[in-house]
Amino acid sequence: MNKNYVITGLTGQTGAGKTTISEIFVSHGFAAINCDLTARAVTADGSDCNKALSVIFPECFSSALVLDRKKLGAIVFNDSHKLKQLNDTIFPYIIEAISKQIEKLAAEGNKYILLDAPTLFEAGADKLCDVIVSCIADEKIRTERIVERDSISYELAKDRIASQKSDKFFIDNSDYIITNDGSVGDAFAQTERIAEQIKERYNG
Repeated sequence: MNKNYVITGLTGQTGAGKTTISEIFVSHGFAAINCDLTARAVTADGSDCNKALSVIFPECFSSALVLDRKKLGAIVFNDSHKLKQLNDTIFPYIIEAISKQIEKLAAEGNKYILLDAPTLFEAGADKLCDVIVSCIADEKIRTERIVERDSISYELAKDRIASQKSDKFFIDNSDYIITNDGSVGDAFAQTERIAEQIKERYNG
């Protein structure tokens, strides 16, 4: 592999505190690509991605191809077939945008690039990564965090969790696991240790 940068994929379950973990990696010199923001960019008003999605989810778009995210979320988190249709449509646009951001960061001389991607595996973005770090947490803790963070009902939070991959999947498919059940200090210590191990692993 003849390249002078390392891509670390950061993923995990909703409500596992991945945003905090990402910030810790950044404080240790990693340049982060936020794939949630990338997804928002590719679904900007009137975009090509919105045009494709509007064929499948016409009820979620205005005539100017403005996406109603809440309406779309309510549909896909309750229907695995609809979620697959959404993913199959949106992910190629996201991968293309991510690849451009990686090229830009690498050209700027960033050696450690963090791909902060909730749907890393579903999008196929794991194939872009040299290292994969996943965050997991107790389901009850995650549910409470989602309810507070997104101001949604307990039932809707549970639906989101049910639509995602299990602890075992992340454990089996990751190089490192961060268990974020406790304090911020504990999460910081785990992340700091992993960040330094990644640097050591690729420095030679």
